[in-house]
Amino acid sequence: MAMESRTVPQVVFKTRVRNDALGGPNPFEWKDVSTDELFKGKKIVLFSLPGAFTPTCSTSHLPRYDELYEDFKKQGVDEVICVSVNDAFVMFQWGKSQGRKHVYLLPDGNGEFTRKMGMLVEKRNLGFGLRSWRYSAYVDDGKIVKMFVEPGFSDDCPTDPFEVSDAETMLNYLKSR
Repeated sequence: MAMESRTVPQVVFKTRVRNDALGGPNPFEWKDVSTDELFKGKKIVLFSLPGAFTPTCSTSHLPRYDELYEDFKKQGVDEVICVSVNDAFVMFQWGKSQGRKHVYLLPDGNGEFTRKMGMLVEKRNLGFGLRSWRYSAYVDDGKIVKMFVEPGFSDDCPTDPFEVSDAETMLNYLKSR
């Protein structure tokens, strides 16, 4: 894969973090998070999917990474991050609805990270606009060591391949190193 052995793109993600000092029903504030803050000096399992609340993403992709989180930690992984071309509000509500416990949900609202990863595709056939192609990556200190990219990469793909970016494939890769 073209991105292997390269560093993750330098971007700033627009996230929301809880700040109880704000009080009220919505005690969250904006926080910019850089690529370096997420990846520098860490071993990260990153996976990306087309969108929060979509069927495969919600029934299989995110839940299984969350379930296997401790197994990833045993392989020396510091964090498991799910990135999607959705805004911070959508990612927060999706995490709540999924009962997510461990995986860090990273909003790539403008698709900048996804575009620079070479994974941005059009999904106009589904009314989604620009979204991420499904993939997973093992990143060590900002360097992409391994990527698993779903087959059939294309704009307006009529199917949603889910064969190699799953949690088990990544875990098996980490165990085999």
